[in-house]
Amino acid sequence: MNILVINPGSTSTKIALFKDEGMILEETIRHTASELLAHGSIPAQKDFRFKAMAVALSKHGYAFEEMDAVAARGGIIKPIESGTYEINEAMVDDLKSSRAALHASCLAGLIGYDLKMKYSIPAFVVDPVVVDELSDVARLTGTPDVKRASIFHALNQKAVARQASLEIGKPYEALNLIVAHLGGGISVAAHEKGRAVDVNNAICGEGPFSPERIGTIAPLQIAELIFQKGYSYQDIKDLTSKKGGLIAYFGTNDLRAIEAKISEGDTFAKEVFDAMAYQVAKQIGAMAAALSGEVQGIVLTGGLAYSKDFCEAISSRVKFLAPLFIYPGEFELFALASSVREVMLKNVLPKTYN
Repeated sequence: MNILVINPGSTSTKIALFKDEGMILEETIRHTASELLAHGSIPAQKDFRFKAMAVALSKHGYAFEEMDAVAARGGIIKPIESGTYEINEAMVDDLKSSRAALHASCLAGLIGYDLKMKYSIPAFVVDPVVVDELSDVARLTGTPDVKRASIFHALNQKAVARQASLEIGKPYEALNLIVAHLGGGISVAAHEKGRAVDVNNAICGEGPFSPERIGTIAPLQIAELIFQKGYSYQDIKDLTSKKGGLIAYFGTNDLRAIEAKISEGDTFAKEVFDAMAYQVAKQIGAMAAALSGEVQGIVLTGGLAYSKDFCEAISSRVKFLAPLFIYPGEFELFALASSVREVMLKNVLPKTYN
């Protein structure tokens, strides 16, 4: 069984080919800023990225026609429960919306649907970023006009939570875990017996600041910033989701560059590094409260988890809560492929998006 996995990012498209349970091909297709800007909106990049994927597969001697199924990372669609969903017209319509276009992940479902229609290949998304398992009490804010939303790295969080569960020796559904995905955006979730019952909205700037995002700032301070600098809505959206954090301070989202500055004696770089770790630890503490202090494990994952110093700065503040598990990088490709394989083998029924 050949399963093609599609995971688009803001400046790249990751693809992988799984044959049965093993990955036989993985490639990251890089896109320049000028190439992407030429297409305007994110959804308009679909055909460009589709062709780039075809070229990459051909280079390795494969073609779309040889695929038995497509596993696509899900975009910002309507809030849904965790699971594997067949890509349908209703999902495609929502993936083309202005809200979905906030993130390049919407392209995975659009490309998957094209493959489904052109080559009759079953296509699915798995645990998209809008998986919503929030408890009722976690949804409310201080105004009836706004409710808290669940937007986080659901796919990777669920994958590493299950990996930690295997180490602990109990089912994921029997444990309380706190998972922190540490990447360009940072999401920290309270997983209560298999459900992410609370999490910071990582794409809208809630929670810790990160390499690319500003994190939680008091609303009046944001309002003052808008009026003082004459910021437009787009300016604030960019600052919130892709021009904040380390980029705002140093012009780079690469934590290794900050660590290099620290090794050269840059005290301000050390201060920002420590502040980001501090805010992650503080968010983990908040999630421990959401779980009433009953926590069997804390999991650190994502690209920043490759930094031993960053993980140590976090763990030094939270290790009193529960044992720590560190899984650097992302496990999204394997999670996508294995979930779709279970559906294709008819071990799991796919869910319907509507």
